[in-house]
Amino acid sequence: MKRHGSFKLTIPNHISYLPVAQASVREAAKMFGFAADTLYHIELALEEAFMNVIKHAFEAGEDNTFDIICQQTSMGIKIIIKEKGMPFDPGKITPYDPSKDILEAGATGLGTFLMKKIVDEVSFHNLGSEGKETHLIKYLPGKNIEDIFDPSELEPHEEATPGPAVITEKIEYDVRRMKGTEAIEISRGAYKSHGYTFFDEVIYYPEQIAALNESGEMISVVAATKDDVFMGHAALHYPEPGARIAELTFIFVSPEYRGQKCMKRMLDFLFVEPKQYDLEGVYAFAVANHIYSQKTVVGHGLVDCGIELATSPATWVFKGISKGESQRISVVLSFKYLKKPDPITLYPPARHRTMIERLYGNLGAEHHYVLPPFREPHFTDDRSIIYTKIYASEGNAEIFVAKYGSNAVHEIKRILKNLLCVEQIAAINLYLNMEDPLTYFMSPAFEESGFFFSGILPMTGVGDAIILQYLNNISFDYDKVIAYSDNAKEILAYIKEQDPSVSL
Repeated sequence: MKRHGSFKLTIPNHISYLPVAQASVREAAKMFGFAADTLYHIELALEEAFMNVIKHAFEAGEDNTFDIICQQTSMGIKIIIKEKGMPFDPGKITPYDPSKDILEAGATGLGTFLMKKIVDEVSFHNLGSEGKETHLIKYLPGKNIEDIFDPSELEPHEEATPGPAVITEKIEYDVRRMKGTEAIEISRGAYKSHGYTFFDEVIYYPEQIAALNESGEMISVVAATKDDVFMGHAALHYPEPGARIAELTFIFVSPEYRGQKCMKRMLDFLFVEPKQYDLEGVYAFAVANHIYSQKTVVGHGLVDCGIELATSPATWVFKGISKGESQRISVVLSFKYLKKPDPITLYPPARHRTMIERLYGNLGAEHHYVLPPFREPHFTDDRSIIYTKIYASEGNAEIFVAKYGSNAVHEIKRILKNLLCVEQIAAINLYLNMEDPLTYFMSPAFEESGFFFSGILPMTGVGDAIILQYLNNISFDYDKVIAYSDNAKEILAYIKEQDPSVSL
C-alpha cells in the first residue's frame, strides 16, 4: 500500500498565524503533487476555515490553540481543522448569493461559498467533548474520460443505434484484478455503457481508479478476453479505511459480451478475492427509475433493506435506458453478509421494531431485539458526536450520530436547518446506531422534526443503523418509484405510510 504523509500543526488562535498555516499546508500540497494554480485554491479554502475558527470558536481576546492536520490521501490531500472552542452554528451565516451585485450582496458568506466551490469535499464533524472538525478534501487534477477521448469514441450503446454485434458463441476469457493500464478502459466502458448512471464520479477519472486500487480502498475486477480485450468491470469500494463493509458498485459489461455470463463471474471473484482490509458484508445502491440494476443486485444474493428517496437530481442522464426523469431519482439499498453474523443486541424504536426484525430476518441475521435498560433517556455526556457529509452535486447529505449527548435533538435540528436553508440540500439521510439503547428514544424524537423511516444498514461506521430520511419540500410521487423485488415493494409501501407529507 502506498505510504501517505501526514503532519499536525498546533497553532495559536490569532490571525497573524494564518501565513504560517498556509505556508505549511502549501508545502505539503506541493509535496503531494499539486501544481501552482491548485495550491492557491487550497490556500484560499484553508484561509476561510481558519478565519471561521478565529471569528467564531473563541471569545474575543481569548488565548488558545487549535490544530491543523494535513494528510496525503490516495487521490490528493485532506485538511482537518480541529478546535475545542464554543459551539457554532454555521446556519447563522447569511448565505452568499452570487446572482446579486457584490455591492448589493456584500461579502458576508462569500468565503464559505468560495471554499465549497474550490475544494472537492467539505464536511463538518461535531465530536462532543472533543470539539469540532472541518474537513477539506482536494483531489489531484485528473483527466475525465471526456477529456481523453474524442466524442465519437464515447458514443453510448443505444438500443435504437446499431452497435457492436453481440457475440453469441461462447468464448474463453479471464476474470482477474485490474491492471494499472486498464483504468482508462474501465472509465471509457462505464461512460459508453451507462453514461453518468454511476453517481460517484471517480469511475470517470482513470487516475483516481488506479490510485484507489493501489491503496486498497477499491478492488477492481475485470473480465478480459485471452487477447486482453476489455469486456467488463465490477468493484468493491470501502466507504472509509478500516470499514467492515464495502459498496458493490461500478458494475457493467460491454454490450457485445453480455451473453458470456462474465458479470456473474466477476461478482463471484470479488467475493472470494483476498482483501487488504477485512470485509464482513457488502451493500449496493440501485436506482429506482428502472429495474435493471435492481435485478442485477438481487440476482447476486444481496437483499433489499431500504429505499432512500430523491437522493439524486432528475437531470442525471441514463444513456440507453431513459431520456430524462420528472422527479429526483431514488435508490434501493441492498445488503449481503459475507459470513453469518454473530448475534448482537439491538434497541430498535418501538414504532419500527416489527419491520426492522423482518428486514434482518430477510438478511439471515439472528439478533436480539430488546427494550432499553432504562425508561427515560440516560446521557453520559452533554455533547453529541455527529458527522455530516454533504454531496453538493447530488443535493443530498448524510448525518451519522456516533454518540448521543443531551444536546442531540438540538444539534440535529441545528444541522438540519443549515442543510435545508444554507446548503439547500434536497434529501438528507440520518444514520442512528441501534446498538445504543438511546436510539430507542432518539429516533422518535427526530421523527417529530420531520424525519421518517428509510431502512437499515448493518455494520456502518457508527454500528448497525436505522436510517431515517428527510425531504426538503420537494414534490415527490411514490408511483414513479419502481421497486423490483417483493422486499423492495414492501419497504416502499411502509415508507410511504411513515412519510408525514403523504395525505392520509
